[in-house]
Amino acid sequence: MPADPDDRTSRRVDDTDKPLVAVAVLASFVAFLDGSVVNLALPAIGREFGGGLALQQWVVDGYLLTLGALILVAGAISDQFGRLSVLRMGLMVFAVSSVLCAVAPSGWVLVAARCLQGVGAAFLVPSSLAMINAHFSGPAQARAIGTWTAWTGTAFVIGPLLGGVLVDALNWRWIFGVNLVPLAVTLYLVTKLPSGELAAAKRPTRIDFVGALLNAVGLTGAVYALIEGQRLGFSHPAVVASLVIGIACLVAFPLWEWRTPQPMMPLQIFAARNFAVGNLATVFLYAGVSLGMLVVGLFLQETAGLSATAAGLASLPVPVLSFVLARRFATLAGTHGPRLFMAVGPLTAALGYLVMARASEPFDFWTQMLPGLVMFGLGLTITVSPLTAAILAAVDPAQSGIGSAINNAVSRISGLIAIAFTGVIVALGERWGHGLGPGDDGNGGSAVDFQGFRQGMLVTAGLFVLAGVISAVGIRNDRYDTSRVSASTAAPCHDRSTPPPAYTPN
Repeated sequence: MPADPDDRTSRRVDDTDKPLVAVAVLASFVAFLDGSVVNLALPAIGREFGGGLALQQWVVDGYLLTLGALILVAGAISDQFGRLSVLRMGLMVFAVSSVLCAVAPSGWVLVAARCLQGVGAAFLVPSSLAMINAHFSGPAQARAIGTWTAWTGTAFVIGPLLGGVLVDALNWRWIFGVNLVPLAVTLYLVTKLPSGELAAAKRPTRIDFVGALLNAVGLTGAVYALIEGQRLGFSHPAVVASLVIGIACLVAFPLWEWRTPQPMMPLQIFAARNFAVGNLATVFLYAGVSLGMLVVGLFLQETAGLSATAAGLASLPVPVLSFVLARRFATLAGTHGPRLFMAVGPLTAALGYLVMARASEPFDFWTQMLPGLVMFGLGLTITVSPLTAAILAAVDPAQSGIGSAINNAVSRISGLIAIAFTGVIVALGERWGHGLGPGDDGNGGSAVDFQGFRQGMLVTAGLFVLAGVISAVGIRNDRYDTSRVSASTAAPCHDRSTPPPAYTPN
């Protein structure tokens, strides 16, 4: 049990607190690890189950769909039913769904299990951070979150390499099976935690179930139409119906959020200029990140012939550059303002994808791909810390928690939609090249050939350019005050940025 609450500000993380921090770290680690390795397994999944590019898109988007639909209400659910209870539920759902992924007898069973896995993941990170925020305060809280970020951050460095090794040495199923060890340890440690302090909030927030339902149905309808329209045809009745229903729900969502007394996404928060502009830039930035890395991963294995391990190694410049340089760029942005970094960073990333778009036969990774991947990693590193801090600094500290959740959801949903568009984008390039669409590599496969890859790189570069231009025109440095950004509000964005203590005021 913690010491007297009045003493929490001055306490350090001691031995009695270590089980709680360990639970928070492990619960988030498995979610972050799973998100960083799946792309490497897609070609192997496609070889076993078939289904073409559509199945590969669903394996990624099934997870992002439920995660994006639930992430905005996760905090309210945690407050309503108790942080420890929700965390335990999230762990069990994630564990069961990981087993189902690992033993899936068909592609669509795998997709269903991935959807369930997204449900579990939606509660793991918010609940684990809520536990830290409830147990610590002041400098002790910042230190606990620093420990959390330091350990969970290793998932992004070891994830691609571990995933590649598991796929090559064992089987793609092991990337899901390996989750069971940390999950079992976490569930055991949960039994050692005191329940009183981590129970439901005394004044729980009302859960916006209608908003969550509109969001979920809207996203599902739109994603189904985009993915299956490439396979069935966009005039197919099921595709048309899902698109109409999806768009209707997505239009109804903000109307409902405007009128409901306790919305999961309060629209008034967008009145802050940097918050609105930063989230608009986030849409294009993370659409580019998701689309680009998916196409690169498929191309390197399916067309360039790299092993899963080699493809994992190829992606390492991105997280390594982030861990080495991101804190430095966060400091510079705090001194000079975020606009320059939020403009230059995406343009640098765009240049990296234009370099990769020049790939051709005979293929050489070292000259055609590595320079572009390094430039992309540098551009992303320049951008993400200033972007996250600018968005959170724009809102009142009392709204920083929901502001962080909204920006996190925006990044997930933009990636979800971008991946749903992948088939259309790649098919356009392939048809221009030789009249074949995705899944028509001549062998019934789903290979992204050079023409499709080039088209994907050009579209990704365009998305980054839009993010940079929006930031250059819309972001205001005079509205930027990093003293308003705490480690606890920046932490939920950690899996796509850098250690939140970089934003913690002195």
